[in-house]
Amino acid sequence: MRFPGRRKHKHYFPVHERDPLVHHAGRAAPEQKLHVVGIDQTLVDIDARVSPELITAFGLPKGGSTLIDNERAARLYDTLFSEQLIKYEFAGGTVGNTLHNYSLLADDGSILLGVMSESIRVGTSGYRYLSNTSSRVNLDYLQPVDGPIGRCFALVTPDGERTFAISAGKMNDLRPESIPPAVLDHASCLLISAYLMRGDGTMADATRHAIGLAKAKGVPVVLTLGTRFLIAERPDFWREFIAENVDVLAMNEEEGEALTGSPDPLVACDRALEWADLVLCTAGPIGLYFAGYTDDEVKRQTRYPLLPGAIAEFNRHEFSRPILRKDCERPIKVFAHIAPFMGGPERITSTNGAGDAALAALLHDMSANLYHRARVPNSSKHVRKFLTYSSLSQVCRYANRVSFEVLSQAAPRLTRSLPEREESLKDEAYWAM
Repeated sequence: MRFPGRRKHKHYFPVHERDPLVHHAGRAAPEQKLHVVGIDQTLVDIDARVSPELITAFGLPKGGSTLIDNERAARLYDTLFSEQLIKYEFAGGTVGNTLHNYSLLADDGSILLGVMSESIRVGTSGYRYLSNTSSRVNLDYLQPVDGPIGRCFALVTPDGERTFAISAGKMNDLRPESIPPAVLDHASCLLISAYLMRGDGTMADATRHAIGLAKAKGVPVVLTLGTRFLIAERPDFWREFIAENVDVLAMNEEEGEALTGSPDPLVACDRALEWADLVLCTAGPIGLYFAGYTDDEVKRQTRYPLLPGAIAEFNRHEFSRPILRKDCERPIKVFAHIAPFMGGPERITSTNGAGDAALAALLHDMSANLYHRARVPNSSKHVRKFLTYSSLSQVCRYANRVSFEVLSQAAPRLTRSLPEREESLKDEAYWAM
């Protein structure tokens, strides 16, 4: 497990020996393999730069996410290919992106549940999916299907708006019996997306089955919302679903408005805490927000300037570490915010995958917390059953940095781990606990 952020390291003499107390504590704890489990609609992202007229010609709502049949998908692909509008084809899916990024950041394993074409030829969607996924993501549990996986067309118009057209293929055919309970043993969380609960096939049943297994084993459930149109179709359903099943919620400001009714990301986070225990909200050029609960006894006050907003001085306790509300004796809400890292990239090719990258950083910090608790259970880091290894403020910074890395490239997945040393990150306080 690679711990998030940069830490100061103290070397002892001789160098190959560590401090005896720490060394003993590490050896006394049983070796425990942790991993993140995710369920996804396995698909390939096809990124293209198009005109608004092309979107209208294929009957797609601009800025929306639409399921299209295989025939329309074939015509759309032929048009994009013949007019040389395709920028790249890359393994996609919001959960698949997040697991790939997590494994790259943590240098640790994750398990993807979904489907994969039983027969794979070079150049097909299945081939591209496998070749663009980190080797640390375990694909052994994918259910074989007789047919193609999904294709997601991300059509970007000159104004930067993204319109999605999804050809499902067999991506929704995951069956509940294809999810073995053992995969959730020692899992740090179960990651799902809102996309899994719509469409044909047995995917929704499989998702509910996995949630039941996770809750029985005490594994936190993390939900990423996907798109505002999906949430706006039935917001009451999603509020009830989150309250019953979800511990950690990830969304952007548009999805937050569809869920809560508030266009203000901070207010949306506050309202979302009625249903979830920890909320991540990415808000484009505004930055990103975290909101959660901690116990009044272990709250920690920030050393940074207090920020104005719909909730006055909302970041007062951003140095606190989040706890599930049920584990708090006297729960209080805590919030954190950060502006885009270095003001954001000079040039953004696509925002696709930026939210997935931020979520991967959060999952890394959650896993690091469980790993450290297993290795050094008597550490003062674990006087309470915290959700993360770092404070909300620190996780904000880490998520912000990883999101910047994805925005700086064309692909929705990290193509490398974060640099060990950068001129812009020399300040040790930036990565301080």
